[in-house]
Amino acid sequence: MTNQATTETNTLVDDFIKLYQALNKDNLHLLGQVYDDNIRFTDPMHQITGLESLTQYFAKLYKNVKHIQFEIKEVQQDANQAALFWQMQYRHPKLNKGGLIRVDGMSQLKFNDKIYFHRDYFDLGQMLYEHLPCMGGLIRLLKDRAAK
Repeated sequence: MTNQATTETNTLVDDFIKLYQALNKDNLHLLGQVYDDNIRFTDPMHQITGLESLTQYFAKLYKNVKHIQFEIKEVQQDANQAALFWQMQYRHPKLNKGGLIRVDGMSQLKFNDKIYFHRDYFDLGQMLYEHLPCMGGLIRLLKDRAAK
């Protein structure tokens, strides 16, 4: 691997991190700066192909979010892939009584000139189910019993 390839890789991953730290419902058009038009995106809820579909998906997710922030804890990368370990903090008026929710996760990225594959790994209970009225208490009870 040449130094130039390393610089390009670092720049793309850095650009990705900066984008996600500033991303909100009003600037989703910026996704095209880091993602390939044929991006394959997977998370515990959806599998999406294409930049337009990904932008629409994020628009739905961000629509009612009052605050969102990503803190990158660790980055591991080589020439054409990276793993980012992060904590997301967000507020949604219908979850956790509008209080702050923290979710730990990891993103796997594969790229050439742009990112063509992005897979997120996180606990959907930690992100959503535990914060729903009625269901949240049941999920926490089940987790407590399973831990005994």
